[in-house]
Amino acid sequence: MFDSHNHLQRFPDPGGIIAAMRADGLSGCVANGTSEADWEEVAALAIEFPGFVRPAFGLHPWRAHERSPQWLETLTAYLDRFPHAALGECGLDGWVDEPSMETQHRVFLPQIALARERDLPLIVHALKAWEPLFAAFAEEAPPRRFLLHSFGGSPELVERLASMGAWFSFSGYFLHPKKARVLESFKAVPRDRLLLETDAPDMLPPPAFISHPLPEDQNHPANLPRIAAGLAAALGMEPDELAQLTAENHRWFYGE
Repeated sequence: MFDSHNHLQRFPDPGGIIAAMRADGLSGCVANGTSEADWEEVAALAIEFPGFVRPAFGLHPWRAHERSPQWLETLTAYLDRFPHAALGECGLDGWVDEPSMETQHRVFLPQIALARERDLPLIVHALKAWEPLFAAFAEEAPPRRFLLHSFGGSPELVERLASMGAWFSFSGYFLHPKKARVLESFKAVPRDRLLLETDAPDMLPPPAFISHPLPEDQNHPANLPRIAAGLAAALGMEPDELAQLTAENHRWFYGE
């Protein structure tokens, strides 16, 4: 089992977090950087835990207005250092007022192009910004594989995005009863495009799906097996079947 999207660098003791993940059967994860401020922390984790931590470097839409003039050159340099890295987390977010959608768009486009030119997996954050996302992809074609992480869109969006090369990862937050409609969307996801994630320390699942409680309502990546079991039940699958399927999908998406 793999955690296909988290922010391991935000934990004070990532080594302890990884030990718990391994003890619960996880074979690896993708740690996503979000700005110039944490890219080196992600790089350090990839060096310290080779074979377990795959790095991803990107400029998150929430951080688009904090970028330096040389942000793209710095990002490119990290991708040069780590050829097996993914590009992300990046994207568009209509939930926040600042930075503006125009600023987010301006930062997202060169990251799409960079992923496409290097044939890298692109990890996309999209929230209340579906039409701006399609507009961005019309301006800069996406790479052959891109991930809508913590996908919360409709079944209709699944079909539209899948036809463009999208993959979709499920996070445990959507096991909350008020988010039941998202489970319906994941029933529409092609089985070979389905991944699992925690987005830890964010996107805490309901109490029944928390095996590793943390202070301040943080989400532990080792909660993933219980999250997987919750999604498996919704999809009418056995947990082991879903674990095997998503592990193979993870390897395929990230080129392992």
